[in-house]
Amino acid sequence: MSVETITLGCRLNFAESETIRRLATTNEDWIVVNSCAVTNEAVRQTRQAIRHTRRQRPDTRILVTGCAAELDPATFADMPEVDRVVGNDNKIGSLQLDASRASQIVPAGFLGHVRSFVAVQNGCDHRCTFCSIWQARGPSRSLPFAAIREAIERELDRGAKEIALTGVDITSYDHGGMNLGKLCQQLLKSIPALARLRLSSLDSIEIDDALFELVGGEPRLMPHFHLSLQAGDDMILKRMKRRHSRAEAVRTVERIKDVRPDATIGADLIAGFPTETEEMALNSLKLLEDCDVVAAHIFPFSPRPETPADRMPQLSRELVKARAARLRQAAAQRRTRWLGGLVGSNQQVLIENNSKGHSDGFAPVRIEGTSRGDTGTARIVRSDGDHLTAVWA
Repeated sequence: MSVETITLGCRLNFAESETIRRLATTNEDWIVVNSCAVTNEAVRQTRQAIRHTRRQRPDTRILVTGCAAELDPATFADMPEVDRVVGNDNKIGSLQLDASRASQIVPAGFLGHVRSFVAVQNGCDHRCTFCSIWQARGPSRSLPFAAIREAIERELDRGAKEIALTGVDITSYDHGGMNLGKLCQQLLKSIPALARLRLSSLDSIEIDDALFELVGGEPRLMPHFHLSLQAGDDMILKRMKRRHSRAEAVRTVERIKDVRPDATIGADLIAGFPTETEEMALNSLKLLEDCDVVAAHIFPFSPRPETPADRMPQLSRELVKARAARLRQAAAQRRTRWLGGLVGSNQQVLIENNSKGHSDGFAPVRIEGTSRGDTGTARIVRSDGDHLTAVWA
């Protein structure tokens, strides 16, 4: 019996895929395709992965799960390559002979890498007009502290050197009055072996005071913060039904950097949202500078079925692509300058695989002759494209 996984999309999917694989007790050979539905392109890539897998592995059964399968199970069930479709609620126990305890499991892991993703919540209570993930994942549900702590301790025992907390909307974490900041404080206090803690995407308007306190005073919390900003124009933010203004996003970054000057900022941005004018698009472009973004994820707007944004006046695909390309170019230039500016500095680095790893600020670093899990202070000697070359200091 063997179980392999193909994962598209978010870090939560990766944690879930690894958990499915690790806990599988089936007597058959399966390949699990854990799908994504954040964009139409992600759904297309899911179908492409299924077809490619069937061509390469004609005798292995294929199970499709994840958000795309949750939103449109019939389409995937009708694919001749697919043997089984499972919704998000049942994915963890989908290949267990006894799935009765699957709902109690905290998804965690990442294919044996030294960075492990641990889920702290699932689902979302917000209704951004461009998003269908809340339909695929349901309302926000936070996992209990004890279960999260035990999952982290297991990952550390398996060899993880860094833990990244993940979920659909982790800043909405709320369990028994414990918010995300208090969760992180308690995890760091109760797990002395947890030397490196990272956070996945944050909703800037929901960052709580306890978390800001950690940002400024806890060196074990890694200083890279990826923010779900989506746009830099107030009218577009309102039409997206986001809950922050442009000024609030900028202020959040200023507040982070006030208490942690070495912090680096990543951001999600959508180009070509319906009704976006050139002036509005330029406001998003300028947000890269105003929020000091050095790791941008740029998405050309993709109308998802049965969302309010799908019913808004659309821009041409050519214009959407052009604005996304402009944003990507500007983001790439900023990133190149940032990496170049690190040459000559000392950085704390964790090696993850093939002599490659990341600094605390999530700059990609290569140190020849190193092994997975090596960590220490490195001197940056060169910037090569999108990665840095270093030697141990």
